[in-house]
Amino acid sequence: MNFTHYDLGHIESGSIIVVTLAGNAANVRLMDSPNFTSYRSGRRHCYLGGLIRSSPIRLKVTHSGRWHVAVDMVGLRGSVRTNVQVVTSNA
Repeated sequence: MNFTHYDLGHIESGSIIVVTLAGNAANVRLMDSPNFTSYRSGRRHCYLGGLIRSSPIRLKVTHSGRWHVAVDMVGLRGSVRTNVQVVTSNA
């Protein structure tokens, strides 16, 4: 499977991940490391996000740890350019 991967490193709970898309709609998944490993292996995984038709999208980190964003075009046509930003929590 082809996808664009962003390894965000350690992110604190409550931080906001902003994903901006330019081009077509895309599948955007924000996942912790265990779920990213499952995603990469084609196994069942949990994530925040989904099919994104307009951007930017803001996703809130649910717990502190290492986080990843994957953007893919599975089931979609066209192409997309992406940008990911981390907005640190004030907590």
